[in-house]
Amino acid sequence: MSDARTVVLGVGSPLMGDDGLGVSVVQTVKTRWGPDPGLAFLDGGTWGMQVLPFIEEADRLLIIDAIKAGEEAGSLVRLEDEEIPRHLHQKLSPHQIDLGEVLALAQLRGTFPARAVALGIEPDRIELHEGFSDVVERSVPGLVAAVVAQLVAWGHAPGGSAGIGSEEGIPADGAPAESGRCGEGALTPREATVDA
Repeated sequence: MSDARTVVLGVGSPLMGDDGLGVSVVQTVKTRWGPDPGLAFLDGGTWGMQVLPFIEEADRLLIIDAIKAGEEAGSLVRLEDEEIPRHLHQKLSPHQIDLGEVLALAQLRGTFPARAVALGIEPDRIELHEGFSDVVERSVPGLVAAVVAQLVAWGHAPGGSAGIGSEEGIPADGAPAESGRCGEGALTPREATVDA
């Protein structure tokens, strides 16, 4: 386990279709990860400036969100460090405007985490609707795997009562998740590779 503090921030609104992706994925990973004192999972929802203190206290920040990057809907998107605030200023939903401003403010104040990564899926439908579009739903296991792989690359190890080798946690063999639903399937770092 790493001594550095890592914050995993899920953002979005579950009432706006694919925009609820970040909150749902963070909850899935948190539920199955197990205890890790160097790791904090945060449901940022649409908090805006209220997440600034959590970001400023982090050594590493992992943002999970629906990210409009001009890719094909359902594509996995990865942004790093300085490109995150700049990219999240694109208007996708109200929380992203706030989050982009929060991250820019942290940079301006010199409190932006030493390492930051945003992982997400290119959305298909951002509108008043509960649940994900089919193309995003099918991409969720890959995003969950990318989140797990990033945390492992940063020195965090899944564990606890739902840890490696348990039937409900992250399997020791790295078998991929069986379902595209966020709340189902096992977590696996094998489906995605990342740089520390």
